[in-house]
Amino acid sequence: VQLQASGGGLVQPGGSLELSCTASIRINSTGGMGWYREAPGKQRELVAAILHNGMTKVEDSVKGRFTISRDNSKNTVYLRMNSLKPEDTAVYSCFLATTDNLYWGQGTLVTVSS
Repeated sequence: VQLQASGGGLVQPGGSLELSCTASIRINSTGGMGWYREAPGKQRELVAAILHNGMTKVEDSVKGRFTISRDNSKNTVYLRMNSLKPEDTAVYSCFLATTDNLYWGQGTLVTVSS
């Protein structure tokens, strides 16, 4: 199983970015997909996750700014990030959790800076 992530980059505070993560397998029956992030000097934290039934979990510090969604027809999960803040700067990694395994995509760097 491979996960291909894309969409990171440099953005000014208040700007927006959308990350995408495409799996090499069908995701419509998987347990869940989502994103973690790790900033320098900080512990890795779960940003958002979405289950196969569409239920979502979003970390408190990004609620109202980040939205996670999935397109099962494209085997892809998206993280729409609005009103970005400098403290959102981190390497964002997508994951796919099945009943048997946990898979990771490569990290993508998001830098929020003026």
